[in-house]
Amino acid sequence: MRLLLSLFLTGLSLILPAQAQQPSTVTLHLVGDSTMSDKPNLAYPERGWGQLLPEFLLPQLKVVNHAANGRSTRRFLNEGRWQLLLSELAKGDYVLIQFGHNDSKLSDPERFADADTDYQRFLKQFITEVQAKGATPMLASSICRRNFASDGTLKRDLANYANAAAKVAAETQVSFFDLQQLSCDFWQQLGLADSQPYFIQVPAGLYQKFPDGKTDNTHLTLQGASRIAQFFVQELKRQQHPLTNYVYRELL
Repeated sequence: MRLLLSLFLTGLSLILPAQAQQPSTVTLHLVGDSTMSDKPNLAYPERGWGQLLPEFLLPQLKVVNHAANGRSTRRFLNEGRWQLLLSELAKGDYVLIQFGHNDSKLSDPERFADADTDYQRFLKQFITEVQAKGATPMLASSICRRNFASDGTLKRDLANYANAAAKVAAETQVSFFDLQQLSCDFWQQLGLADSQPYFIQVPAGLYQKFPDGKTDNTHLTLQGASRIAQFFVQELKRQQHPLTNYVYRELL
């Protein structure tokens, strides 16, 4: 009886459609800055989009978020964070890399990486070293700041870093997710007022860290982080990326 049952189940698995079968377990490593990183203080409204990403995915895709506040490609490497990731990386894993916000800080030599030179060099190094471990690298452009000009147009002040990431992805033939373009277009469509809920704005007299209140046009609220994570999973599906099999939903 057990033999017959085993044969029946084996045959059933062969004829079931692919989408009905559970995908194997795989790990996705996230590498980036504060716009992507986990925010452990849930009393404060800031969230990283990598923190919300698992909410869209099946549990068979394990998300490990290495992103950290204030990091650029240069600083992530020089602090040893990249080497730590490589030590944990296994064959068959995926690594999504997204920098740019802190690479652009010309006044900070510990973080600055010129978009046309060092930034691209670091990205190529990351890609080569991930591939050497038998894992799959992926690049994403940095998300757009909420920075509107007086005429209502959105200033795309990280466009050169987004273009550099796209160039590296094309040269190395790795998957590219243009989150800058998607987020910039979305903020522009919403406009100055309606885009505010996606970014930090806290009143005075509530948070000890910000007694006078704070308006932050770089870091995301729960809604903002959820939206960027949604953009990413939608791009997975649009590109028919292998990780599409792990997308559980597009709406929370």
